[in-house]
Amino acid sequence: MKFRYTILLNLLTTLLLSSCNKALDMAPDGRLTMDEIFADHDKVGAFLNTCYNNIPTKGTRYYFWSRGPVVWSDEAWDTDAESEPTLMAGRIYNGNASAANHPILNVNADSGNGAYWDRYWEAIRNCNVFISRIDGATVGSEAERNRWRAEAHLLRAYYYSELMKWFGSALPVLTEPRGFEEDFADLQKASFYELTQFVIADCDRALDTDELPWRITTGGEAARVTKALAEAIKSKMILFAASPLYNGGQNYWEEAYQTNKLSLQHLRDNGYALYKQVSLPHVYLADEAFLGPDKNVHTALYNEYFTQNMGYSATPVDRETIYQSRENQGNIWYMDGVGAQDGYKTGTCPSQELVDAYETIDGEPVLDLANPYLDEKHLTPNYNSNNTLYNPNDPYANRDPRFYATIYYNGSKRKALWNFTEEPNSHENYPAPMGNRTRIIATYIGEPQTGLHESTRKATRTGYFQRKFLHPNSGNDNPVAGANWKFFRLGEIILNFAEAAAEADHLREAEDAINEIRERAGMPPIPVGLNKEALILRVRHERRIELALEEHRYFDVRRWTSPTGDLSKTDRWITAAEIKRNADGSFIYGRKTVRGVERRSYSNRNLILPIPLQEANRLQAITGQQWQNPGW
Repeated sequence: MKFRYTILLNLLTTLLLSSCNKALDMAPDGRLTMDEIFADHDKVGAFLNTCYNNIPTKGTRYYFWSRGPVVWSDEAWDTDAESEPTLMAGRIYNGNASAANHPILNVNADSGNGAYWDRYWEAIRNCNVFISRIDGATVGSEAERNRWRAEAHLLRAYYYSELMKWFGSALPVLTEPRGFEEDFADLQKASFYELTQFVIADCDRALDTDELPWRITTGGEAARVTKALAEAIKSKMILFAASPLYNGGQNYWEEAYQTNKLSLQHLRDNGYALYKQVSLPHVYLADEAFLGPDKNVHTALYNEYFTQNMGYSATPVDRETIYQSRENQGNIWYMDGVGAQDGYKTGTCPSQELVDAYETIDGEPVLDLANPYLDEKHLTPNYNSNNTLYNPNDPYANRDPRFYATIYYNGSKRKALWNFTEEPNSHENYPAPMGNRTRIIATYIGEPQTGLHESTRKATRTGYFQRKFLHPNSGNDNPVAGANWKFFRLGEIILNFAEAAAEADHLREAEDAINEIRERAGMPPIPVGLNKEALILRVRHERRIELALEEHRYFDVRRWTSPTGDLSKTDRWITAAEIKRNADGSFIYGRKTVRGVERRSYSNRNLILPIPLQEANRLQAITGQQWQNPGW
């Protein structure tokens, strides 16, 4: 008897892409065999859509409007951790996690964020079914067959890369669909490098397909995968494979360098470039509040890039974004903004550690990069003796333009578009803003709306609010949604190349790549002729700044750690700015830990997520092998 599958109507009609091609708009319904599905052009296209269904939205779309990996790392603190300690961040901070019930895994998937083990394996199985049948399927043209096959290979590569980021190498390589009646005793765990080679092979299969485009040029095909995405996945995963956590004691850095060099060149050859010009000056250059205290156009440029969507065009304004989510980030001014003024909660509060990472405008780090703090709680900064611009009593002056585009701090200016329960200028925290159009944000202790508070959901835990993804005009009076999430962008690929080049002793190429990123940001070049150790520190430092709050730091600090190491230096203690206002309106700037007890998510086992307990036990029973990750 044929093995039959029930394809539910809502599964196939909840599409993550649409197309002017009707095959990608239609879906089969009822109870169908695979033979029946792949004998019909429209049903074949609809089945391909199931391969897209489990791509997550990311950004703020983790459970209950959380930024997930951003607030689980040392970049930020989530205000829900205290106000709702049973939610994801609170449980992670308190160490309330096990293989049987882990907050990252055992939550209802919100926009695809969560339940990764189940969702990604489901997607991989659909990709395998499609790949195994597309050659004999009924489709309208060979061009469609080739493009659809390439998409399925590339989607399988994406889902495998996501599983690897979260679960490491506790995975088998599955290239064909396997029925439930089959024997799984032959499953073998692959090494991380073997998994990476499998992912790269799938990406190369997509890259070798002429019918797969480098760029989506029409909104009707929004969110379909491209050759550019294949290059981005290759760039990222070979970097992971070469990193200490995953390399198994082998040196893969030269391979990572060569792969990244080619991927970067291919992207440039096909029209991808850094975003370097403000395209909406009437929005982003129109007000001092948008430019930062030094009225720097680079601040406006950076803010514009992260608050606008990539257009689907042959000649887009944004040529940096490689792949973005199909959905926007929703009302983030209400759920992840300056909460006390704009909406329901603050959500993401950047840490003092992240603020410390931003250099002064002359290119000097504020702290010693090799040893930034003299104590385990990060309360005693180890200042860079070569920095002459930084003033601890005026800590936000003369900083990297990206700082002003990323973080709202004590004294920041923001356009006042939200509703107040009283007149906008009635608070005495600062003098009346310019023409009642600009609000000055205050985060000192005792400020009633935006001041530091240990438990209020609308306050800040750290003395800071995130600005990077907030449109400058957004607010309850002007609901501008957060832009679609940028999964991959050229800036990341350049920094991937810089890291691989530095590790593989191509030092001057690494230096040039870092400086390309810094030049776009309005920052001076790094010092010429740094040795390998110093250059690696600068690459990692630049990643922290350029990719801040974009879900990279969580994975970076892990892959840079040895398999026997832990995250005690970065994730154990998170600090806040403790700001006191004097009677004359001046301020005293200090530091404090966000809470009195450590985060309990820094131990060795937290480097990689556990396989869900039932799955690990089932795999061990079937194969006789231990599949669970260390410590779980």
